[in-house]
Amino acid sequence: MPLPFLTADRVFETTDDVPLPYDDRDRWRRPYRPGPWRVGVAALALLLASFVLFAAVIIAATAELTSAAVVFALALLVIAAALRLLRVGVWVSARGLRHVGFLTTRTATWEQVVSVRTVQQPVRWLGLPRTVQGQALLVGRQGDTAGAVPLMTTHNADFVGRAQAFDRAADSVEVWAEEYGPR
Repeated sequence: MPLPFLTADRVFETTDDVPLPYDDRDRWRRPYRPGPWRVGVAALALLLASFVLFAAVIIAATAELTSAAVVFALALLVIAAALRLLRVGVWVSARGLRHVGFLTTRTATWEQVVSVRTVQQPVRWLGLPRTVQGQALLVGRQGDTAGAVPLMTTHNADFVGRAQAFDRAADSVEVWAEEYGPR
């Protein structure tokens, strides 16, 4: 019995010319993978949410439904926070540059972006007040009086302990800026 899908001599023919998902330049994408600190904290939050959901089921079976609803809402809040934590970072597309924070999202079109550069400066360690010497990817926007805003640093939750990943991500964002930025 021949298995044509396992043979190397079969020609792969496709009639549709659909671009692959990574070829779609209009979709927002993160030019790097989320770091282990961010993923670990989100996983722990989801683990906590599972316990809270289990507690909501127990409360619903033994006590009042309003108490169970409050605990269930708390679990949903923890799940939403964990998912939002995974979305935090820098996103790029052909339309512009998006900096997603935990509570805010700032989007700039490529026409508004004046400069994207990597600089050596004191940066915050894991978003805490303590600063250490590191690198930051700064973006300058038109009409921004505060100066260049740091998008990502070598010591944020995505890149702490992963200097090469920061370099690749910074280079990728800089290439997007060169390709789509104002000429």
